[in-house]
Amino acid sequence: MDRAAVERWVADYERLWRTPGTDRLAELFAPDASYLPSPWARPAAGLEALARLWDAEREGPDEEFTMSSDVVAVDGQTAVVRVFVEYGAPRGQSWRDLWVLRFTQDGRCASFEEWPFAPNKPDGH
Repeated sequence: MDRAAVERWVADYERLWRTPGTDRLAELFAPDASYLPSPWARPAAGLEALARLWDAEREGPDEEFTMSSDVVAVDGQTAVVRVFVEYGAPRGQSWRDLWVLRFTQDGRCASFEEWPFAPNKPDGH
């Protein structure tokens, strides 16, 4: 992986988050991928569990938010990305995240670890 590949993956993640359904998760994630939504959460393992997590966490394709990101580091198949998300109504919440991503050789994510932080929520929740 290089910086450009990680930037494309993050852009594809946002695009997929804004797309109805979860049929296309296999484009971004390996079949046995683990997804840790916070350092203290239990990971979702596999595409079916990941689909349930996405369905539970997002408001749908019309969810109002802006997202920007900055690739902090890339070392082999591992990347760290700083992500900024501003949700509109009804959430009205700002988040600053660090994502630790480990990729397979084909560029899909095998391990997604999120460190979310929001004002007045020092533990990420």
